Amino acid sequence: MENAHTKTVEEVLAYFGVNESTGLSLEQVKKLKEKWGSNELPAEEGKTLLELVIEQFEDLLVRILLLAACISFVLAWFEEGEETITAFVEPFVILLILVANAIVGVWQERNAENAIEALKEYEPEMGKVYRQDRKSVQRIKARDIVPGDIVEVAADIRITSIKSTTLRVDQSILTGESVSVIKHTDPVPDPRAVNQDKKNMLFSGTNIAAGKAMGVVIATGVNTEIGKIRDEMVATEQERTPLQQKLDEFGEQLSKVISLICIAVWIINIGHFNDPVHGGSWIRGAIYYFKIAVALAVAAIPEGLPAVITTCLALGTRRMAKKNAIVRSLPSVETLGCTSVICSDKTGTLTTNQMSVCRMFVLDRVEGDSCSLNEFTVTGSTYAPMGEVHKDDKLIKCSQYDGLVELATICALCNDSSLDYNEAKGVYEKVGEATETALTCLVEKMNVFDTDLKGLSRIERANACNSVIKQLMKKEFTLEFSRDRKSMSVYCTPNKPSRTSMSKMFVKGAPEGVIDRCTHVRVGNAKIPLTSGIKQKIMSVIREWGTGRDTLRCLALATHDNPPRKEEMNLEDSSNFINYETNLTFVGCVGMLDPPRIEVASSIKLCKQAGIRVIMITGDNKGTAVAICRRIGIFVEDEDVSTKAFTGREFDELSLAAQRDACHHARCFARVEPSHKSKIVEFLQSFDEITAMTGDGVNDAPALKKAEIGIAMGSGTAVAKTASEMVLADDNFSTIVAAVEEGRAIYNNMKQFIRYLISSNVGEVVCIFLTAALGFPEALIPVQLLWVNLVTDGLPATALGFNPPDLDIMNKPPRNPKEPLISGWLFFRYLAIGCYVGAATVGAAAWWFIAADGGPRVTFYQLSHFLQCKEDNPDFSGVDCVVFESPYPMTMALSVLVTIEMCNALNSLSENQSLMRMPPWENIWLVGAICLSMSLHFLILYVEPLPIIFQITPLNVTQWLMVLKISLPVILLDETLKYVARNYLEP
Repeated sequence: MENAHTKTVEEVLAYFGVNESTGLSLEQVKKLKEKWGSNELPAEEGKTLLELVIEQFEDLLVRILLLAACISFVLAWFEEGEETITAFVEPFVILLILVANAIVGVWQERNAENAIEALKEYEPEMGKVYRQDRKSVQRIKARDIVPGDIVEVAADIRITSIKSTTLRVDQSILTGESVSVIKHTDPVPDPRAVNQDKKNMLFSGTNIAAGKAMGVVIATGVNTEIGKIRDEMVATEQERTPLQQKLDEFGEQLSKVISLICIAVWIINIGHFNDPVHGGSWIRGAIYYFKIAVALAVAAIPEGLPAVITTCLALGTRRMAKKNAIVRSLPSVETLGCTSVICSDKTGTLTTNQMSVCRMFVLDRVEGDSCSLNEFTVTGSTYAPMGEVHKDDKLIKCSQYDGLVELATICALCNDSSLDYNEAKGVYEKVGEATETALTCLVEKMNVFDTDLKGLSRIERANACNSVIKQLMKKEFTLEFSRDRKSMSVYCTPNKPSRTSMSKMFVKGAPEGVIDRCTHVRVGNAKIPLTSGIKQKIMSVIREWGTGRDTLRCLALATHDNPPRKEEMNLEDSSNFINYETNLTFVGCVGMLDPPRIEVASSIKLCKQAGIRVIMITGDNKGTAVAICRRIGIFVEDEDVSTKAFTGREFDELSLAAQRDACHHARCFARVEPSHKSKIVEFLQSFDEITAMTGDGVNDAPALKKAEIGIAMGSGTAVAKTASEMVLADDNFSTIVAAVEEGRAIYNNMKQFIRYLISSNVGEVVCIFLTAALGFPEALIPVQLLWVNLVTDGLPATALGFNPPDLDIMNKPPRNPKEPLISGWLFFRYLAIGCYVGAATVGAAAWWFIAADGGPRVTFYQLSHFLQCKEDNPDFSGVDCVVFESPYPMTMALSVLVTIEMCNALNSLSENQSLMRMPPWENIWLVGAICLSMSLHFLILYVEPLPIIFQITPLNVTQWLMVLKISLPVILLDETLKYVARNYLEP
């Protein structure tokens, strides 16, 4: 039923053709069940395992590797002799890598899609309904409830009657409101009212804090508010992270370049297809050079890049976990580094979601028609019963003020809530309603009877001072809160009756209503008549507290010193309660709020320094939201917020262009619904903002899933956690800032190792291209290239993830997500370094053939035409053709490649800083990785049977000295390029 909240009870019942006292007939239930279906959220049909596996192979680089592996596998079948076994190593290793990556990808996908199913946590399993087939209430499965059912416990229902004096509902999980909401049965005429204003509705998944009611079901299953949130989450497509997008672009560009180079190498060598070494067979020659082209593809693709990126992100998540940020999605670690907007929920995120009394006053003295007040401030922002009371910034003892003793007595007795210590979580929690728990906590902080609290356990400490007060007086009965009088009271009698001690009524409620029923005020122990001047003074302070910087929720506390005898009171009719709460004596007033977390203000200041805009998005009212924004620094004290703070209604009334502009400049949205949050995130994303959305309730889940970074609170709902990329274990907003800093550092380090790996691959491509173009024997074979890319390069690349962050990393604005991974200058550097790596590798192999002691000392012509070598060729007179198959030149080339890459790893310590300024020991992990990589290289050189597999042989000292001479100049080359960048290119 649409807009049920605007209709009267009679209209809603008539719409469904149901009688409140008898309920639906079985025939009506059957028809409605056929029309609306079961009252449950449908199970989401997830992707099959096969679909998930296929998805992992949609990446272009992965497909090229898969193609290379398949071709290599086919070619391996046609190998003959000793090379048969080694030929199968290459395709096997490539496939192993691809399978491992696919397993990780599928595992992450499986874990990422639990958010929708977690919503079932809020589906009630059983419901109580009235139906015509029985005379009394019956329990049925919640899934069998239909629209029109008369129920006691909610699906989404329109309240028809309240069976208690008041009905309070905790809606924070759905709307973000920090206090429970009082419900009624009257129509709410506004058809566009947000959920917070639908005071005659109960929503599925929310909790009744106090009272009992009946209502008619107006929505079930996906038509409930929880169901609408589920539909939003289903419709939300997961965006790829900026790094994933950049790697996709890079893969596309690289694949095009690889294809062109492979084709070029094959075409260049068409003239060699009929060379004698191929037995004069054009087909065998074509296949031989096709294998070289495949080797080139393997060389060009950084096979180790996915593994290194995953390892680096995983290491980042471990560091974040130590800072209480638990990352669920690895790629989101890097995305944090370019976050430009943090959209934060207020309740439980920027605030503690623990109502706390921060100010109170009692009367000091009265002179005629004027009075002065004793105003106090109270420390503490959680339910922990520890805190101090100050007057004029000085610590005071509450027992020295008679007014405070009576105020504490009212707070303790006119109260149905208590504190509890949760040993598992190590925190104090409320038992009951948030406002009353704040008063309980205040009593503990005041300790008006100087109770000895030493040696108490935390469980005993929770209610120690309240227990002392409750031993003095006994609560006989409660006049529950009602909407018309806006107050509640308790009737108390002394536990030790005496002639001087009498029964009393203690009252608390909205200041206007309570003070209007007061005839006197308490000053110390005296009872003074309440004059208009005194009343005006009291109300002016209360109005100032309620509308000023803090926007406090104020409660007036009063007593009835001579209440009627309880036998004279009619407790069955709540309309009489107001008559008993008259001739009251005003004692004092307390002001409370859901206080900001202590560390939030400094965190928001740091966000501003880092160029990050913080936007509060809350279900609470606008006045409270703006006040909290001023307290924590989102707004400065006197800032005009007319164009920077909007309610959900105000936002809806704007034109589309005005909504875009509002999202561009606003820093506070109040009284919003889940759809507003998602819409705001969409607008921000249209400005190319990288948005982090924080939240802890069910209402936050769609926006958490839509934002680039969804951040859930550790104490939040399972729905919020499973819809998010990151969970804050300590619910601490400052943890987000620490995570952003870590994300920026990770991206900087990631750029370094990506550049390191890519320059290595450029060198390998140049090496293979040069050998093919010059007609030299193969300098490197695919299995060697795989070893270098995965192992010897992979270890230093991973260690580069430990580079220390820049000191000014949080003083820079967020990087542009469209910033290219490789700029024009960096591409030139890759090319320069890569060309040197390739030339040095080929040069090392050529050195052994042409100039090495113990080498064949062939001429350059003979080396470049080695395929024409045969006994009857005069150009190769005196040359044993077998020498061109020697493992030494390949070993020289591989050793130079490995050594030069270790030098290149040192170059990658900093993008532009010299090794003189940032020596290797700045990253001790890198030094260790280089040592380990070289040890592994020695392993495949000197430990049998590894040299056979890699087709290499041990080197002597002279050969190693030549390796160093060829490799070390790469450091001088990169130092020169860094010097140019520092002095001529950096702004």
